[in-house]
Amino acid sequence: MDTTAFRADLELIPETLDALADALDAELPGASRLPVLGASRVLVLGMGSSRYAADVVARRFRAIGANVVVELASAELLPPSAPDLAVVAVSATGGSAEVLRAVERYRGTGRLVAVTNRPDSALGRIADIIVPLLAGVEASGVACRTFRATFPVLDAVLEGLLGTAPAERFDAASVRAAASATRSLFETQAEWLPPLADLLAAPMGTWALAPAERASSAQQAALMLREVPRRAAYASETGDWSHVDVYLTKTQDYRALVFAGSAWDAQALDWMAQRGSRFAAVGRELPGAELTIRFPGDERDEVAALTEVLVGELVADRWLRA
Repeated sequence: MDTTAFRADLELIPETLDALADALDAELPGASRLPVLGASRVLVLGMGSSRYAADVVARRFRAIGANVVVELASAELLPPSAPDLAVVAVSATGGSAEVLRAVERYRGTGRLVAVTNRPDSALGRIADIIVPLLAGVEASGVACRTFRATFPVLDAVLEGLLGTAPAERFDAASVRAAASATRSLFETQAEWLPPLADLLAAPMGTWALAPAERASSAQQAALMLREVPRRAAYASETGDWSHVDVYLTKTQDYRALVFAGSAWDAQALDWMAQRGSRFAAVGRELPGAELTIRFPGDERDEVAALTEVLVGELVADRWLRA
């Protein structure tokens, strides 16, 4: 891992997303083979940021009645192989030890799909079908572009396997909109990044909240703060926050990055207001926010999920350089 190359990786996000949108329009490599698997159920396996993204995509398919389950690849209790079950293993590097161990039980079934940025990896050699992330080389070793690519690529894979998809997609149009929104955040960063980095620099850590539909934004932002500058950071789904994290607002100098849009924003903000917590909002105006960061298309979850995490990533990079 070379975190000094992290900024360069981030700056390649817009052009990577535009190129991926073109690939989606042309049909991703390997995608044409997915319908022949005849799957009625899909098991998605992943770790870290791969699983964060997969959870968001799978939730959308379950909402229309599709049978899609996401499991940690490190889990011992996984479904048995079956003729109607397709297994999708998501690993940016294709070398995650947990993923490789988990897929051994599905090797040779003819229904193992790899979603990876390295088709020539160990995972690629095991899989029956490979659908590449097409995110380019991440010189830092930090999953930033591959994290984003997982949303539209897995969305396309699930549609190919199940023959159905939600009305609102991580499709080419959404990916292009996210590329444009990402450019906008880069262009405006001088206005909001310095005060945001100062606001979130609490002595005992930083908290990130996001609605369930975009929980990956809080999870990935917190991960970036841990992985790049090695600061304490924690993530919560906004509704669940009132059950698991609210307690710390009473005893700490609590600072939060709130990815807005949850039905439970007001409940969390009420607790924060009562206890003098400080926070910034992303994507919506929230009462009590000391800072609000907006970008084009932030009212659309498909665009927001691919864009808003850049806010946390740029804070991570700034802290690294401090």
